[in-house]
Amino acid sequence: MKARVAVAGLLLLLLTLASLGVGAASIDLRAADGWTLLVLMESRLPRTLAVLLTGAALAVAGVVIQSLVRNRFVGPDTAGTGESAALGLLAVTLLAPAAPIWVKMIAASLAAMAGTALFMAIVRRLPVREVMLVPIAGLILSGIIGSVVTWIAWQHDLLQFVATWLMSGEFSGVIAGRYELLWVAGLAALLAWSAADRFAILSLGDQVATGLGLSSRGVMRLGMVVVSVVSALVVTTVGMIPFVGLVVPNIVARIMGDNLRASIPVVAAGGAGLLLACDLIGRILRHPYEIPVGTILGIVGSLIFLWLLYRPAAHG
Repeated sequence: MKARVAVAGLLLLLLTLASLGVGAASIDLRAADGWTLLVLMESRLPRTLAVLLTGAALAVAGVVIQSLVRNRFVGPDTAGTGESAALGLLAVTLLAPAAPIWVKMIAASLAAMAGTALFMAIVRRLPVREVMLVPIAGLILSGIIGSVVTWIAWQHDLLQFVATWLMSGEFSGVIAGRYELLWVAGLAALLAWSAADRFAILSLGDQVATGLGLSSRGVMRLGMVVVSVVSALVVTTVGMIPFVGLVVPNIVARIMGDNLRASIPVVAAGGAGLLLACDLIGRILRHPYEIPVGTILGIVGSLIFLWLLYRPAAHG
C-alpha cells in the first residue's frame, strides 16, 4: 500500500511539472529570464494550482455526498448541486449585475445548498433497496433545474453565461487573480477531512449514528455545506467538471475500503491527478489550441465509470 501511495505521489509531481511547462507560449523552466518568470507566475502556476484545487475538492465532495446518501453512484455533478449553483449565479447576474465576486459566491453556495437539500429530501422518500433510483432521481433533478436555468437565460439573452457555467469546464482563462476563490473550496475539503469519522458513522445509517451519540442532522448540514461550497466555487470559477466526484471515490474505496480518515487524502490526490492528466491531454492533442478539460474528462470519466460497473470489486 505504501509503495502504491509513493508511486501515485511521484506521478502527481511529474504531472504538476509537466503542467508548468506545457502551453501555447514556449518557456524554458531552466531559464530565469523575465518572460519565463512572467508566464510562469501569472499563468502556468495559477492554472496548475487551480486544476489541483478543483480536482481535489470535487473528489472529496464526492466522498461526502456518497456518505450522506449512502450510495456509490452519486456525485456532486449528478445531484442537481451544480445546476442549482448556476441558478444562484443567474439570479445575481439579473438582479445585481455589478455585485462583487464574493456576493456571487455566497448566492451560488446558498442556491447549491438548497438544491442539495431538495435532492436529499427526495432520496429519503425512495425505497431503501432500490439503489439505482438514487442516481436516477439526481439526474432527473439536475435536468429539471438545468432546464429552468436555460429557459431563464434564454429569456434574458444570457445563454452564453450558462454555457460557461454548466458546459465549459476549462482552465484556459485562469490567471493570477482569477482562481483564488478555489482556495476556499480547498479549505472546505479540509473541513470534510477533519469530520471524516462523523461522515463514516453517518454512512452506517441514522439509527446507528444516533445510537453512537452523533447528531445526524448536524453532520448532514455540514456535509451539504461542504458539497455546496465546493460545487458553487468550481462552477463560478471554471464551470462544471464531470465525473471527478463520482469515479475517484469509487476507485479509492475499492483499494482502501471505507476508512474515510485514511482514504480522503488519497481521494484528494487522485482527483487532482485525474483532472491534471485530462487537462494536459486537452492542451497537447491540438497544440497550440486547447480542448476543454470537461470534454476530455467526459470521455475518460465515462470509460472509467463503465469499467467500475463491469469489473467486480476485489475481496480479501
